[in-house]
Amino acid sequence: MKKDMKRELLLEGLGCANCSAAIEEEITGLEGVSAASVNFVTKTLTIEADDSGKMDDILNEIKFIIRKHEPDIVVKQKNSEQDTDEGSLKTLKTARILTGALLYGIALIFSFTFELELILFLAGYVLVGGDVVLRAIKNLAGGRVFDENFLMSIATAGALVIGEFPEGVAVMLFYQIGELFQDAAVNRSRRSIKALMNIRPDYANLKTIDGIRKVSPEEVEIGDTIVIRPGEKIPLDGKVTEGSSMLDTSALTGESVPREVGAGDTVLSGFINKNGLLTVEVTKEFGESTVSRILDMVQNAGSKKARTENFITKFARYYTPAVVLTAAAVALIPTLIFSGAGFTGWVYRALIFLVISCPCALVISIPLGFFGGIGGASKNGILIKGSNYLEGLNNVDTVVFDKTGTLTKGVFKVTGIYAQEGITEEELLEYAAYAESYSGHPIANSVVQAYGREIDKKRIESYEELPGYGIKAVVNSNRILAGNARLMQMEGLSFSEKEEPGTVLYLAVNGNYAGYILVSDQLKEDSKSALNELRKLGVKRLVMLTGDRQAAAEKTGGELGLNEVYSELLPHQKVERVEYFQNQKPYGGKLVFVGDGINDAPVLARADIGVAMGGLGSDAAIEAADVVLMTDEPSKLVEAIKIAKRTRRIVWQNIIFALSVKAVVLLLGAGGIATMWEAVFADVGVAVLAILNAMRVMKVGRV
Repeated sequence: MKKDMKRELLLEGLGCANCSAAIEEEITGLEGVSAASVNFVTKTLTIEADDSGKMDDILNEIKFIIRKHEPDIVVKQKNSEQDTDEGSLKTLKTARILTGALLYGIALIFSFTFELELILFLAGYVLVGGDVVLRAIKNLAGGRVFDENFLMSIATAGALVIGEFPEGVAVMLFYQIGELFQDAAVNRSRRSIKALMNIRPDYANLKTIDGIRKVSPEEVEIGDTIVIRPGEKIPLDGKVTEGSSMLDTSALTGESVPREVGAGDTVLSGFINKNGLLTVEVTKEFGESTVSRILDMVQNAGSKKARTENFITKFARYYTPAVVLTAAAVALIPTLIFSGAGFTGWVYRALIFLVISCPCALVISIPLGFFGGIGGASKNGILIKGSNYLEGLNNVDTVVFDKTGTLTKGVFKVTGIYAQEGITEEELLEYAAYAESYSGHPIANSVVQAYGREIDKKRIESYEELPGYGIKAVVNSNRILAGNARLMQMEGLSFSEKEEPGTVLYLAVNGNYAGYILVSDQLKEDSKSALNELRKLGVKRLVMLTGDRQAAAEKTGGELGLNEVYSELLPHQKVERVEYFQNQKPYGGKLVFVGDGINDAPVLARADIGVAMGGLGSDAAIEAADVVLMTDEPSKLVEAIKIAKRTRRIVWQNIIFALSVKAVVLLLGAGGIATMWEAVFADVGVAVLAILNAMRVMKVGRV
């Protein structure tokens, strides 16, 4: 039995934001469903089921629920080749609305007999709003009353009944025009995300004994060799074995400066080969490649909703019925209490209430704002895995950094070899290179690079990595220890601990201390400026945690002006230190941890918001993180926070604007001052303006 099975469905034809919230709520309550999320912007339903054995039954129930709420939705598996004729349906709808608007205009402008005028208005009403009324009737049959279809139908039908023909048809016409604008705005945001899909490669040139064959990237396996010609996308992650070229990395990193690669360099799927011919050995299957994971992160970001989104969804659920009941009270109570109160006049005021009560402006524009922020960040090489993390970046109080590969380049160089008597510097370096040859740590790579000769793996008889300490290996029957001072102490060896401004790699051979190798790292160019900008953005506490020695850690901390530096930490000690900071932060403040190594994964998961360096970072770190910086630049964290603050600003502009206008017009309507025309603006006009404002979030340049 498979636990927590995840499925994604496309809801083609989903056009009602309120309905999407109702669908999500009902599906979440199904037995066997542990989580459900409807992303209105991408028309995606994501579900997680406890028991995969019941998945087919659950899917049938889900389809029934969706049909009940929106009969016209076509449910299909994500990535299905099936297509719907949604575009032609929208064209027919537009033509129908235009025809109805024409009949309405004729009836309004020219003088006809009452009967002919009534026929023209009713014909225009049916053409413009017949589908809305039909949906309202179907929803009523299903027991659902308080949605925009019901509100518009009852308000406009009521206006027709009391003889306000022009206003009744006008409300429905402007409502439908507003819906078309909303569709256009939402589709534009969908296209901005689909533009990201262009980084998905279409094919791979697989090198075989029979020559080069064009295949789907999914068919290529680890260890296969592929060829990338000038102008082609790199389809899978791998290592260059032949050739050199300049790569356009902007699709993944947001950086326009090309990157030069040659034999031995790692290349990522989604990069574009600019000029040279490259031969690449594949290191990851397509499903695990960088491009696949980026697409998955961006597409699924909407399933993790911000508190503001969840609040608005709940608010709309109670707000609409409250306004409907108030409208009923406005229509009935005055006529019962006050003598001479005209029933028709108070019904008209109640109808105005109903038109205004539609929560579309909030229900659509809020998620659209967050989705736009996530899309804009992704264009800048910042992948944010959910709206909740985007919102959380507004309240960062403490930022905790790893050192190596995060604040420093992680490009180490051997700057000193110090051998004990009885062993030469060349021998010491050789022992170190063989001991470190299986490690992916930057220090290990620098030692192997300094050795400069091919490593004969057959000479290595055994190998054991000790996290937080170093390496144990047997090479040509010689027992090698390579690691930090703690490793030497753990083995009870007599040695002199060095206080050098760099990383010291101690070595022992056959139980005897053999000497040490000094390896130095450099700060990233933007580390200092990034920390200064974080302070300006209101971050109170900047901390560095590292497994490196105290001397090297304090040197880096001093250069950057960090508040606190903690060195020589094991992975579990980093977690303990972060938990300590969690307890000290103020209420509502967020703790961000930024790291890149495999040993950072537990800390990334423990922090409020884990940020991984995505270009050079380990797979485990990227998987555990909530935000991924594709360029490995600390300054990208500053950009992410600025994008988050801009997104929140626009979202709250929409909330305040929509509620303020609705409140004012509701009061004016109840007082008999506002007419249906003001009500139309308070509903449709506000919705369109809020959506256009939300779309500004997507236009994110270099922040």
